[in-house]
Amino acid sequence: MAPIAVAQTPDTGTAPAINEPRLAAAIKAADFAGTLLIARGDRILLERAYGMAEPGGTAPHRLGRIWRWASVTKQVTATIAMQEVAAGRLDLDQPIARYLPRSRAPHADTLTSRMLMQHVSGLRHADDFAPQDNDGWAYFYRAPLGSPETGVIWCEGPTGKPDKVPPADFRYGDCDFIMMGAVLEAITGKTYAALVEERIAKPLGLRTVGLFPEAPSPISRSAIKGFDGGKPESRAFHLANFGPAGALYGTTHDLLAFDRALMSGKLLPPAQRAEMWTGQPRYGYAALGQWSYDVALSGCEGAGVHLVERRGHIGGVSLRNIIIPELDMVVIMTWNRGNAEEAFGEVWQQAGLTHDVLAAALCKSL
Repeated sequence: MAPIAVAQTPDTGTAPAINEPRLAAAIKAADFAGTLLIARGDRILLERAYGMAEPGGTAPHRLGRIWRWASVTKQVTATIAMQEVAAGRLDLDQPIARYLPRSRAPHADTLTSRMLMQHVSGLRHADDFAPQDNDGWAYFYRAPLGSPETGVIWCEGPTGKPDKVPPADFRYGDCDFIMMGAVLEAITGKTYAALVEERIAKPLGLRTVGLFPEAPSPISRSAIKGFDGGKPESRAFHLANFGPAGALYGTTHDLLAFDRALMSGKLLPPAQRAEMWTGQPRYGYAALGQWSYDVALSGCEGAGVHLVERRGHIGGVSLRNIIIPELDMVVIMTWNRGNAEEAFGEVWQQAGLTHDVLAAALCKSL
């Protein structure tokens, strides 16, 4: 795939029209309960909250709340990694043993950072190991942070499956980015939390972005809670255990600022951004920490659009962070119901909430 350029959209003084009837129909069909943000350039075209914050409740969703970013964290981790590539301190194709000489990870002498961020590492997966609680959470996510049952120590253990020299088959997992975080910490001598603050939050002026702590805090308590099947999600898992794979939180405005900084070159030079955004067809168009692919939208004229998509889902909270580079646009959706993943659907199937929202927002822009 050719390197992705960011279009410089001329400011005509008028925003592209959003198909309001189509948007309203999509929201209603999905019984959407969350928030939607659509922006072009530095201008927010639409920002709304829908539905109740709790199923059957009376308090509506409000804008400006703290949401768990879940696996959008991986997109941030990949960005910091590519900053290290740009600085010449990280080679994506060198074994991680070069940076973690004491690593016990299988095949650390051949496993590379690129393989980690492409999810072809062959590292172990929490769901493959018992015990799990009654809500289906593996002990990896319930164990005390810093114990051998979670984090880097656990991820470096044997897989329990036939050994494969990486690159192994594509298999999405959190250990890949937890290990990537360890590589970054080793290179920089700083904690992952410090890297997020120094490389992302501080230079962009993001006031709400941080990592969920191990013990409850005012911030973690104020974050939107998830629901599954109309009931509160399990309280057994620890968001802190997701680390560089899923422990970030923040507002959608701060996420938009991160997206804009990526598109405008504030965070990465064009070469490293293009490499990070190059989807690999053999891995389902997975790029490095996100997905990057061309898609046609039902009802739109033209050949289609290129999307850079990052999904986040933990417990009963889901998030979609979609960058449309050629149109200089961003679409962010948050939802706190367990049925969100099914309702969001797949854009390439031209069905589901994500597709319909994109079509309502983009059709007249294509």
